[in-house]
Amino acid sequence: MLSRRHLRTKVLQALYAYFQSGSHQIDQGEKQLLLSINKLYELFIYQLSFLIETSRFAERRLEDGRKKHLPTPEDLNPNMRFAQLDILSRIDNNKEFRKLENLYKINWSQEQDMVRKYYNLIRESDVYERFMSADHVSFAGERRFLATVSEKYLTIFELLQSFYEEKSIFFVDDYHLVTYLIVKFFKGMEDDFGADSPMPPLLKSDEGDENEDLDFVKKLFRETVLHSEEYGHLVAKSTQNWEQDRIAIMDMIILKMALAELVTFPSIPVKVTLNEYIDISKYFSTARSKVFVNGILDKLIQDFRAEGRILKTGRGLLDE
Repeated sequence: MLSRRHLRTKVLQALYAYFQSGSHQIDQGEKQLLLSINKLYELFIYQLSFLIETSRFAERRLEDGRKKHLPTPEDLNPNMRFAQLDILSRIDNNKEFRKLENLYKINWSQEQDMVRKYYNLIRESDVYERFMSADHVSFAGERRFLATVSEKYLTIFELLQSFYEEKSIFFVDDYHLVTYLIVKFFKGMEDDFGADSPMPPLLKSDEGDENEDLDFVKKLFRETVLHSEEYGHLVAKSTQNWEQDRIAIMDMIILKMALAELVTFPSIPVKVTLNEYIDISKYFSTARSKVFVNGILDKLIQDFRAEGRILKTGRGLLDE
């Protein structure tokens, strides 16, 4: 589910924490990186479970309405569309999901007030009203509805974010990324998803036993750390008009990562690496970082090519 951009971002966060800690234990830094990726998937399962619990809450509320002393016709014949969403039912009955839910010990029994508030937030929306009043809703219609309410309302539901902050420090940084993954999951769910279907993997594997994405993040982290001093000197030579302490820490890490990627991964085009780190700098560093990172990388790429340090292999990459 994670794109290479997401993986680079996770490595960037791990490198920032590693360098700021002053640690020289690369194995410990890598362990924290992998832990942060695993916690991201845990949060993904938590969020799916929360949506299922919201649907369950709606069903219990409708059942309570039927048991009123003087129920109205609407109480006796309620609209069960949200309470019995086929997609959430399929996820809830999925064997791998249930196994993961048990592994992470997810339980919402003590958080019913929060669940109620999220249900009310959705129920008061135009999206919910249109969904509930439609003559017919297909599987694709459920997918669109769940993707929309997740994108619109999970992102602004601060009570849930606060709940996760108390669960894990890793959940704080990944909350919005996981919301994106939830939306992506719903939009891409196959019509035949069922009890025996595999849950989407967070990291992509190749055709063998190796995990391609896992190999990428570990190599990128290690190569950046191992060559940190060397790449730092190269950046310093290219910024002679700058005092080193005026270069933002995040800019320096981004530049070191880009250089490590250019040298270490022969199948990744130079233009891809350049564009990725320029874009990342826009979100994780200062206002001027985009221009700064672009200029320094342009110069260093020329130097590396002249020295024969950038060797690209594969179709279309020999002249990169």
